[in-house]
Parts: sequence; structure tokens; C-alpha cells
Amino acid sequence: MRSSSASITVTGRFWLQSNTLRPHLCRVLRQYELVDRVLDYDPDADEALLNRAYVFSMQAHGSQKRASGDPYFSHPIEVAGILTDLHLDDETIATAILHDTIEDTVATPEEITRLFGPSVARLVDGVTKLSKIEAQTENERAAENLRKFLLAMSDDIRVLLVKLADRLHNMRTLHHIAKPEKRRRIAKETMDIYAPLAERIGMYEFMREMQTLAFEQIEPEASESINRRLEQLKDGDGNRIAKIASGLKLVLSRAGIEAEVAGREKHPYSIFRKMSERHINFEQLSDVMAFRAIVPTEADCYAALGIIHQRWPMVPGRFKDYISTPKRNGYRSLHTSVIHADNARIEIQIRTEAMHAQAEFGLAAHWAYKQKSGGQTIGGGEHQVSWIRDLVEILDTAESPEELLEHTRMAMYADRIFAFTPKGELIQLPKGATPIDFAYAVHTDLGDQAVGAKIDGRVVPLSTVIENGNQVQILRSKGQSPQPHWLNVATTGKALAAIRRHLRHKERVEQEALGRTLFDDIASRLPAPIGPDATEPALKRLKFADEGALMVAIARRTVSDEQVMEALMPGSTGADLGHAVAPQSSAISIKGLTPGVAYDLATCCHPVPGDRIVGLRRPDAGIEVHAIDCRVLAELAERTENETDWVDVAWGEKTEGAVARISVMVKNEPGSLGVVASIIGTHMANIINLRLDTRDTSFHTNEIDVEVHDIQQLMRLMAGLRAADAVNTVERV
Repeated sequence: MRSSSASITVTGRFWLQSNTLRPHLCRVLRQYELVDRVLDYDPDADEALLNRAYVFSMQAHGSQKRASGDPYFSHPIEVAGILTDLHLDDETIATAILHDTIEDTVATPEEITRLFGPSVARLVDGVTKLSKIEAQTENERAAENLRKFLLAMSDDIRVLLVKLADRLHNMRTLHHIAKPEKRRRIAKETMDIYAPLAERIGMYEFMREMQTLAFEQIEPEASESINRRLEQLKDGDGNRIAKIASGLKLVLSRAGIEAEVAGREKHPYSIFRKMSERHINFEQLSDVMAFRAIVPTEADCYAALGIIHQRWPMVPGRFKDYISTPKRNGYRSLHTSVIHADNARIEIQIRTEAMHAQAEFGLAAHWAYKQKSGGQTIGGGEHQVSWIRDLVEILDTAESPEELLEHTRMAMYADRIFAFTPKGELIQLPKGATPIDFAYAVHTDLGDQAVGAKIDGRVVPLSTVIENGNQVQILRSKGQSPQPHWLNVATTGKALAAIRRHLRHKERVEQEALGRTLFDDIASRLPAPIGPDATEPALKRLKFADEGALMVAIARRTVSDEQVMEALMPGSTGADLGHAVAPQSSAISIKGLTPGVAYDLATCCHPVPGDRIVGLRRPDAGIEVHAIDCRVLAELAERTENETDWVDVAWGEKTEGAVARISVMVKNEPGSLGVVASIIGTHMANIINLRLDTRDTSFHTNEIDVEVHDIQQLMRLMAGLRAADAVNTVERV
């Protein structure tokens, strides 16, 4: 029975029951099957138009084959099938069926216009590939294709919907292409242009599948590794997601809210991007599961949110209200993260059915509704395409294909900004970047010598935030050099690294000069004059690599005057040279420190190799190394420069063990601590210290110092402890 429902049914074939769109079918949809699909959701569709398009495309493509060996005709039919899942109108479906006929067959635009009308002909022209364009470079071909694409999109957004479906099916069959470099090029183009376009109009389901398929080609090893880890999680507790979803549904039902709840692991590319951004490994990810609750009304969304927060602790900073403040692409939903059982973080999205249709298929859902409601909108449609018109405005002003491509990416990536040099070169920077970042992006020397900047011809401070499209001119002076306060202004890794490198070099030069002055004063207090040859033996006695390192140590007071005197003239003071250089806290090397400078691993956060770290210079105490997320760093950052000084450091190659502190809550019953000790031993870790922190009738908490090789070993150990029945919680202190 055919339905004339005026909206997309989000609880149907795949929106709630699957994480991917309808899979690729080997069998080509028959003519009546495709037409029936359209008539199922649009009884008034033009059957004759669809039948003509099917027959014309089949005859035009004839015996053509795809790389898979399938008839070429299967591709446009599959593209049309994808669009029927989105409930698009008959003209759009006909366009999908015909979209390759002009390029790949003897069919002409005039034939398309005569047989199918000017509207379909215009759409077909909009999505026709431009392989026949005579262009000098790959960028020119891509830019010209994109130029026509954007112009067609601005006239009719259905061009974009067909093009995205076309690219999605090509990605599903990409593995049939024999040449790896061609697969990688297509995948990269998909990741750079088509997936962001899908995201930009709210078609997140398209975006996720494109990213997943492209990721498999661009980073095959990483993709395989993440998929393997996800499978291992399923093997460990295959019903975990179903159990959590069922529990969430039950909690809401008991509160009087009937919800459809679904859960999934996050997509491999999303996981990879999060690991890359946070510089962590898979084991350190705290939220690989996401859940969605579909509720009847908008009021129920907020009621459900309150119920969830009453039941499970909320993760601070993770709540987002996209219902009262929708995203630019029209996306509406409530987002929150809570701490579930076993201390696991889970992400929960709460929305209505209409919001869900918009969330998964964005502008396509809006378009389908608009067609059914006689042109009335459900809100959020017009502003979703305004950015396309903004792009079209630059087509006439872009002087080169490269500039056009960069302008387009500028509009698609909301977290990036693009600015121009006076010569017109385009510089890409993160949002919030300053002229300091811009200068170092152009050239390190320009950054080092920056004294000011002009933005769009107006002189501004180096701390000014650059906006999209600004022209930036850096004012320079040969007498200038990077200043310490620039570290508070710069945002890019390149700029920060260059500034820190220069400041370290400058600091060493100054300290060597100061140390030499102090050295001369120390030598003048010896019982007898020393010759120039006395320094070399003194270096060996004090275990310094060179004279410069000794001078820095003298300036930093990490070696005493008496020790220097004893090294220069043995027996002069009787000072103990065994501790001339303060001993390291562990057999670990740290890169980024001045040779000879002592350091300690901070006891407030107990960093271990693999943690992101930062050094803090302490007066008369060398360097204290902290984990980057140490709870005391915020307090230390507020101190004056005379009290603390930040040092950019990293772990060296020598990593023979460090002490981490963990808090383990175990059941208050005989044998619990024995289980913990056994697990620690099984993971080849060593207990250095154990202290009972709190105790009640049911549980007791112990702070345990364990020696581990690196962060990976520590994460495995903590996972092993969490899996034990005797253990309630495990946290790093």
C-alpha cells in the first residue's frame, strides 16, 4: 500500500536500524522496481519520465563496463536508488539515471532537453563530469569542475544531492580500481571536497560513509588497526551497546517518555581524527560509543536530558544545545556525555523524529518535505544554501584555479581561516590565528623579525586575530628577535616551536656568558692561579660534555662554587663531586633541556613516557616536568615570570621506567588487595608504594605507586584492573 505521508519516516529502513546507507547491490534494479520505489513515497510522480530515463540510459550505455566488470548502467541506477532512499522528487531521480549519458555516451544535451525537458537537462548538465576539459594542471581541472558545480548548485541544490550520491557509489566500488595511486587520489578528493560538502548541508550519514571509505584508502594501516580494535571490543562484550541502549530506554520509559534508542561505535575516521588531535592512542579514548534517543516532542528532549543527568554523572563541558541554537546547516539536537557503569564515558544525542531526519540527511530531508508540502519549508533550508551563493560571488574575482579551490575550502571548513599575502599568496591558518602565526607560516625568518603588521592596510598589533579573507602584511626589522610574550599570542605549532627554539638558544647564550663571568670569579678565589689546561680535566671530573654546559650549570647554580673549585684544583675545598649534577629522578631522558640542567618528574601528576609533557623552571631547583593535563598547571600558569617559566620538552629515547600513581577502589573483602597485586605483577609492573586512602563497610580506596615502562603499559594495567570483579574503579592520580 502506497503512503502519501508528508514527511520522511525516520524509523524506517535504515535511519535507526543501521549506521550506513543501503548497501551496494550486485543485481541491477529493474525498471519497475525503481519506479515503484518512487511511487511508494510519491504517488503523483511522473512514471513516464522515469520509464523513459531508465530505457534511454540503458540503451545509451549499452555494453559499457565498469572496473568491477558490472554493466556501466548499474552505476546510474544505483545512484538513483540511493536518492530514492532519501525520498527525492522524480526529476532528481531521472537526473541520477541520466547523469553520465552526455559525458560517456553519444547522447547530446539537445536530446536530453527534447526527451526529458529543460529542467532535467539543466540538472544533468550540472552533474556532468568535465573530463573533456583541456586543462594544463590537475588543479585547473579540479577548479573548472568545481566552478561549474558551484554555479549549478546555486541555481538548483538538487545538483549537489545527485553529485554526492554519485560520489558515494563510486567510493563504494573504489576497491575495483587496480591502480593504488588512482584510488588514493579519488579518496583524497572525496575527503577534501565531497565529505565536507555533505557535512556543510547536514548530510552526516553521507559524510560518515564517505570518510570511512576514503580513510581505508588514505590510511589503510590505521583504518585496519582501528577496525581491529573495535572488533576486539565487540568480542569482549558484544552486547554492551545493546545493554546500555536498553537501559537508557528503560530509564526514560519509567519517567513517562517513550523513546527509540539506538547505539553504535563511533566511526573509524572519527576515532582516528580524535586520536590525532589529542595525541593519544586507542586505549586512552574514553568515549568510543554514541547513543541516540528519539523522543516525541521538543519538550521531551529537555525532559529526557534532565532524567539522564539525574541518573548518570554528566561530563563537564560536554553539553551542547543545538535545539535552541541550531548549527548553520540546520542541525538540531541536544548533546551530552555521561559517566556510565565501569567509569565509561558515553555520548548521548537527544532529538525528535523531524530533527533526526534533518540530522542524518540535512538538506535532502528538507527538500523532500518541501516537495510534499507544496513548497512550504520546515525551517533551516534557505540559510543552508546561502553559503553556496557566497562562493559563486568569488568566481568572477578568483584570478587562478588554485585561488578558487582555496576559496571553496575556506567556506567548507569552519575551523580554519584563509588570509592573503600582499602578493596574493593564500595562507591557511587555524581559527584564532594572529599575525605572528601568519608570519611564521610564510617563512621562519619573517616570523623572527616581525615588529608589527598591517591588516587590509591598517597597522595592528601582532596580537590581532586574523579574519577570513584579510590581506596581511608583516612589518619586519633585522634587529628584532622573538619575544617571550609571543608564546601567549601564537597559536600554531610551527610558530610556537620556532619561538621556543629561538628563546632557548638566546637563553643558553646569555647563561653561558653569565656562567663564564661567575667562573672567572670562582677561579680567582683559588689558592693559586690555574692555567688554560685546567678546564678540560675539570669537565671530566664534573661529568659535563663541554665547556658551554658547565657555564650554563654555573649560571643556573646547579653546581656549587666549591664543586667547581675542587674540580679545577683537587684538594682545594674537599667538596663532594659525586653530586655535581643533580641526579635525574629516573633513568629517562628528556629532550629540549639545556645540557647539564637537572630535572625532576613532578609528584603531583607523575608523568610517564608517552604522556604529553611540559617543563617548569624553578629557581634554584632545575626543571620540573609535568603532564600537560596536570591539575596544578592552571595555578602555575597564573604565577609571574619570576616564579615559573615554561619549557618546551619531550621524552627522549631512553625510557627505562617511571612511577605512575593510580587510585584503586576495591571491595572490602579478604583477598581483594591480593588480586590487585597479582594483576600488577602479571602486567610486569612494580609496586613502589601503597597507601590506604579511604575505607568504608563496602569498599576501600588505595593509592598505589607503580613503576611502568610507558603510558601504553599503564593503560593496559588499568584496563586489566578494571576487568577484575574485586575492583570497582581505577583512576590515574
